[in-house]
Amino acid sequence: MRATGWRRWPPRLPEQPIFYPVLNEDYAIKIARDWNVPASGVGYVTRFELDAAFADRYPVRRAGGSTILELWVPAEELDEFNDHIVGEIKVIHEFR
Repeated sequence: MRATGWRRWPPRLPEQPIFYPVLNEDYAIKIARDWNVPASGVGYVTRFELDAAFADRYPVRRAGGSTILELWVPAEELDEFNDHIVGEIKVIHEFR
């Protein structure tokens, strides 16, 4: 992401067919702190804006409780998704 000027998400790995940005900061913190740190030693919470008209093509999905909301973006659409990011992707929390 740094190499793109913080404007694009990297391609998904073959075992990751969906890019699922979460829509709730508390849920993002839980993922970063409670799942990513034990799995890889570090977890980041990011924030970015997306062109609203483009974002409407992805329905909001509930992945659990009422505040566990995500967009599900097929990996093959990630380049187009990146083209609709407004401004930079910002790291707002880091956990180790």
